[in-house]
Amino acid sequence: MQHQGALAYQQTARQTAGPRDLEANLLTRMAMNLQKVRDNWGESTPGELTDILNRNRRVWSFFIAAVTDEKSPLPVPVRENVANLGIFIMSQTFEIMANPKPEMLDSLININRQIAAGLRGSNSAAA
Repeated sequence: MQHQGALAYQQTARQTAGPRDLEANLLTRMAMNLQKVRDNWGESTPGELTDILNRNRRVWSFFIAAVTDEKSPLPVPVRENVANLGIFIMSQTFEIMANPKPEMLDSLININRQIAAGLRGSNSAAA
């Protein structure tokens, strides 16, 4: 019964959260998943690394598409910065896939945390 309550809460939270909150939560979740792989580097499988890198890449593909859309309401400098970060994320992702090292995940983790904090209007990236 408690599980159904949790599901109901999640659905309500999704319905009442604004787009920025949803994006921040998604980036935070990606950062946490990347951190988990980094923390368990010797125990994680290559498939787990590839999976989380691909999921993070898809999230950033969405952001890139959103900010490069002519109809984006964001100011041009913000759009350019997000697009540039997205390009870096893509490049770093492929570099990690080609030559996996745990410390290479740090930049992806930090960027996701920083952007999530910014979306929440926070000066801190502690999430």
